[in-house]
Amino acid sequence: MNTRGIVRHSLKLVFLTAGSRVLGLIREIVRAAYLGTTAFSDAFTIAFLLPNLMRKLFAEGSIAVAFVPTFKGYLIEDNREKIRLFLSSFLTVLTFLVVTAVTLGILFTGPLIHTFYADLTPDIQQETAFLTRIMFPYLAFISMAAFFQGILNSVNIFGPAGAVPMVFNGCIIASTVLLSPYMDNPARAMTVGVIVGGSLQALLQLPYVIRTGFRFCFRPLAAAFRDPGVRKIFLLVGPTVIGMAAYEVNVLASSVIASTAGTGVVSSLQFSNRLLELLLGIFAVSIGTVVLTELSENAKRNEWDKFTGHLLFSINLIALVTIPATLIALMNGREIITLVFKARAFGDDSVTLTTAIFLCHIAGLYFIAANRVLAPAFYAQEDTKSPTWAGMWSFGANIALCLALVGPLKGQGIALAATLAALINTTFLVLPLIRKKRDAFGPMTGRAALYAFRILLISGAIAAPLYFLKPYLYGLFAASGWRIVALGIPLTLVSIIFFALFFAALFLMKDTQALWLAGKLKKKFMGGNGKE
Repeated sequence: MNTRGIVRHSLKLVFLTAGSRVLGLIREIVRAAYLGTTAFSDAFTIAFLLPNLMRKLFAEGSIAVAFVPTFKGYLIEDNREKIRLFLSSFLTVLTFLVVTAVTLGILFTGPLIHTFYADLTPDIQQETAFLTRIMFPYLAFISMAAFFQGILNSVNIFGPAGAVPMVFNGCIIASTVLLSPYMDNPARAMTVGVIVGGSLQALLQLPYVIRTGFRFCFRPLAAAFRDPGVRKIFLLVGPTVIGMAAYEVNVLASSVIASTAGTGVVSSLQFSNRLLELLLGIFAVSIGTVVLTELSENAKRNEWDKFTGHLLFSINLIALVTIPATLIALMNGREIITLVFKARAFGDDSVTLTTAIFLCHIAGLYFIAANRVLAPAFYAQEDTKSPTWAGMWSFGANIALCLALVGPLKGQGIALAATLAALINTTFLVLPLIRKKRDAFGPMTGRAALYAFRILLISGAIAAPLYFLKPYLYGLFAASGWRIVALGIPLTLVSIIFFALFFAALFLMKDTQALWLAGKLKKKFMGGNGKE
């Protein structure tokens, strides 16, 4: 698979992930309508943090990152018996670790909530602990789903993993709407949806794994821990766990600090993050997922020219989308939050609180997205120390900035700290990449920086006149009593004008990245097989 293959697979994932992220946004819209930025909304947000932290440590984060390069090595060797033993051993060890974590999590949730969220009222502490205990088994289901996803992605099958999150979000939406009238509060109904959706994510991927022909089962635990592939994963994953733990503790610590800034701040941060993750998930995560498998194979074969070419192409695609999207969001922040979330329990105060946080969050979109592509470049080379150190520097900076900014800026300070920490993380990922003994890495990072700056200049030149045109466009539809008309139509017009001028400028400048992406999209929507 060459660069065109990355684009082709990325585009497939983009459309699947877009559906998932849109449903995820609808999930948050439903949550906003039922819970707003109330104390129960904060309780649900906090309750989901702990099992989600463990999920990223055991599943989608460190283990998945170490699993794919290791499994790629077995696939290149093409020894079916070794593959069977490795998969069986990994499944056994993963199950043991996850079951242990779930059990301990359920047992110690109460003291943890009481210790770290002492500013919550006693009844909300109790509700938060209750919701957390219910959601901890989600970790087991999603870990199996991540294991299946790692197998499928290693053989360039990305569709199922891109589609099953839609089921997850659909379950939460349905559960909230259908069960809320019968439960003490809507947060409990959402929690039921998390459990059902998590289990389906694993079950729906299993048939696709079976079709690959790989077979695995549980092994004696001692034999599983002695498996060479599993031991290699532990060697790779050790530093990664530290880095991932730093990042996730970062999120947890930020929520603890945010809980001291007043009711609703934790929830507003989550609503803002959902919009951020919509953009990241549609594009950055899709590219990162595909590029990891390709970079891993390039590294195994010592094809460093291809490696740097694929990495540069991916980072430039990130800049091409995230930088103009950032300017659009900064220009229309309040309108976006009002259009998406304002309903029922989510009133004007919630809009004001969430908008202020969102504007600080969105400023870091490019750096957060770039990190999702830069980190796999190290994992593909079986270098877990560099991203670990980058994550730890980012962690320290974020906590220090949160503590410094939460007093004067409240929730905005937490969001601004996250943006600055993402910039620091990018810096500490780029520096070791340049220092690596690959002649092309240094020039590659310079070219990526110049391309991003170029996109920023073009975007800024187009955004400036649109900023003054914006009040006129919104004024044309202000009299409408329907929010979708009063805000949705002018927001769409502003976005269309911006991106039309943006891509017209790139086409006139014969920007290779934009021309290539346009060609792939044309084939996707207007026919053509898209063969490499």
